[in-house]
This record gives sequence, structure tokens and C-alpha cells, in this order.
Amino acid sequence: MAGLTAAAVAVVSFLAYQASANAPESVASVTPKASASASASASPHPSTKPGKPVRPLAVPADSGTGARVVYALKDRRVWLVNAKEKAERTFAVMPSTVSPLPGTYGVTSRSGSVQGSDGVLIEHVVRFVNVGDVVVGFSAAQDGSMESPDPTSKTGGVRMTRADGEAVWTFATVGVKVVVVP
Repeated sequence: MAGLTAAAVAVVSFLAYQASANAPESVASVTPKASASASASASPHPSTKPGKPVRPLAVPADSGTGARVVYALKDRRVWLVNAKEKAERTFAVMPSTVSPLPGTYGVTSRSGSVQGSDGVLIEHVVRFVNVGDVVVGFSAAQDGSMESPDPTSKTGGVRMTRADGEAVWTFATVGVKVVVVP
């Protein structure tokens, strides 16, 4: 019985995290109060170090200013930031095998629907940099997949869900700034 309860708590926690990942900041920044059961499992020796505020979905501080798309390589995450410095949306992505160096780029071209370099039909393609002979850009697979790319292939498609791809397509027109951070 305890195993089922633990599994149920884990599933509910995961779903709550997923829901908060795309919640508006006015909702996402609200921290629920700790429950009695949560405090019962707390360490009997609390840390004397002050806790650092954690906002794992906050726009990276070193990502520039103004309207921009921010792509964090290590976090495998994208933010769509408006001119008022507010993240309109953030979501996880599947990186390609070829990644750009950290820096500021601009959207160079877009395609509604094409075949990706990996043979997958993709949509909402937003290109922003060439790395050697590989074009790097954001896209969504038409079948909704976000599988890891073949590590032996040179691909530049940063994949996302179809809904996230549509959001990038709407936000990132030609010339919009794309900031890549480590």
C-alpha cells in the first residue's frame, strides 16, 4: 500500500511540475504552503546556510535585453521574452547534434513545412545560424516526436512540441533576436 501511495504522490508531483512550467508568472510564482506530512519528513538538523531563491524557469540573467528568443544549451530550454522583459512562454527542447556557440543571432529565414535533415517532416521552421555547413533552427516534427537525434548525423534542428513550435513561429519573425546561452 505504501508503494502505491508513493507512486501516486510522484505522479501528482510530476504533473504539478509540468503544469507550473507553462503557467503565467502570476500563478507560477505562488508557492504552496508546506503540508504537515512534508514537514514531518524534514531533516532534524536544518541547514544554517540561507536558502538561495530558486526560479529554475526564470529567464537566464545573461541573455540580453528586449524582445528575444533565449536558447539555453545546458538546460535544453527556450524562452520567448517580450519587449517588456517578461517571459511569454518557456519550454523544454531536444537539441540537435550541432549546436551554435553562445552569442546573439537573428532569425534569418523561416519555412512553414519541409523535410528535416534527418528525413522527418517538420513544420514551423525558424532558422537563425549556420555552424559550418549545418543550418541551426527551431522546428517541430509533424508527427509530434521529439526523439534524440542520431549522434552520427550532423543535424541542426532544435525540436519542440507542435504547440511550442507554433508559438516560436508566431513570435520569431525574420530579424528577431535569438540569444544562445551556455
